[in-house]
Amino acid sequence: MAGIVNYIKESFGELKNNVSWPTWAEAQSMTILVAVFSIIFSLAIWGIDTVFSEVITFYFENIIG
Repeated sequence: MAGIVNYIKESFGELKNNVSWPTWAEAQSMTILVAVFSIIFSLAIWGIDTVFSEVITFYFENIIG
């Protein structure tokens, strides 16, 4: 049990003293950047999915059916 407590104390010390945290403005900027790229990526996937869906529907309705 003492090993776990020591591990947690050392982890908090590491986070407090050795990790360089971004400023609030940097964190906000990075969050907005991630949100924008997530939206762009989801729209790209939606578009590709829609195209593939239409191609597969065309294939099964006109070529096979």
